[in-house]
Amino acid sequence: MKNHITLLLITLLISTLSSYGQNLPSLLTERNINSTFSILAYDENAKEWGIAVATNNIYVGNSTIYIQPELGAFTVIAETEPRYALEGFEKLKEGKSIEQAITEVKENDNGSNYRQISGIDANGKVYAFTGKSLKYWNGNASELLGENYVVMGNQLADDVLSEMSKTYENSKGTLAQRLLKSLVAGQNAGGQISGKQSAAVVVKGTNNEWYNQIDLRVDNSKKPIEELQTLMDYHYGRIRLNQALYAIREGNSKRAKQKLTEAESMLDGWTGMYSKIAGANVIIGNDDAAVQWIKKGLGENPNWVVNLPAFYFLHNHPEMKSVIQPDSFNTKDWASAIGMLSNLGRELEAIELAKELMNKNIDSSYLSYLLGRSYFYEKEQDNAVTYLEKALKMDKDNIEAQSLLDRIRSK
Repeated sequence: MKNHITLLLITLLISTLSSYGQNLPSLLTERNINSTFSILAYDENAKEWGIAVATNNIYVGNSTIYIQPELGAFTVIAETEPRYALEGFEKLKEGKSIEQAITEVKENDNGSNYRQISGIDANGKVYAFTGKSLKYWNGNASELLGENYVVMGNQLADDVLSEMSKTYENSKGTLAQRLLKSLVAGQNAGGQISGKQSAAVVVKGTNNEWYNQIDLRVDNSKKPIEELQTLMDYHYGRIRLNQALYAIREGNSKRAKQKLTEAESMLDGWTGMYSKIAGANVIIGNDDAAVQWIKKGLGENPNWVVNLPAFYFLHNHPEMKSVIQPDSFNTKDWASAIGMLSNLGRELEAIELAKELMNKNIDSSYLSYLLGRSYFYEKEQDNAVTYLEKALKMDKDNIEAQSLLDRIRSK
């Protein structure tokens, strides 16, 4: 009798919560679940598979996104069941269609009426289903299939899926950018009526190196989609900055300035990149802009002060005289100062500063290595060897000095 009453209470609680459009609490299975809206897509030109998803629960990217490049991808939402992806991939390996891969798992799933599953295969063919019980939750629950993509979700405002679909089809950019634009459009159309708390974008490709893979997640936030956009900007902003530096090395100042301007806009807020942005501005001859980025870093993060020694060469700038304090530098700070000069290609200045320090008995194995390296870049091999050998006498484990010395002697 007691067990019967307990089961009845659980059933009533599930029914009550479902009627209010909340996530179905897995009281019987004790599983964490996510009700969400998502887009899954394949870019046949880039050979990339990607998923963007948002929810009113925490860490949505943890349990809803499954991608294996050259095989396919699955999104598993509403009451989450990873078997659809894990077994689905195995079925795709056996040569079964994406529809077969999903429906065969569904046939052995007693809780399929509470799930939403979408899948895509190696060629972009798609299939999806929405569990029949989801129609009783508040809001809409459905899916839309397009060419090489699926949008789906539950507890949604009326136009969410149509706006996601339209936006994806009409947008330009990388697959990751298009997926996020679709997600933003869905949110702007009303999103999940019970709110939002986490979001994620994952893209994996056949030819992608690790640094080209996208795995961006906001696990708990009042504005997860906005923060996800910031992360996306940071990802592509760093690429723009690297493109600017490459253009500088190639002597293409026009492209360098263009890419640097784009990078500055996209990286605003990522204080860890400000020193690199400042350095790029110095290289193109814009010391004033570099100073502003330095001051911005200091204003946003007091710990940014550790980067100041690298900008020693700006200590006579009117806005830096009271900021950069060389008298407080230790040997590692001076190494940063010399290293930055070398990174900027100002080897003669690096040599002059290093020798000036050594005349004041400010020295270390790494300072001697940097001096030797600058001589090496200036093609003064004898001087380079002298200071590299000195560096190794001071620290036999200075691997950088040893590697450069070996390189010189091997010629």
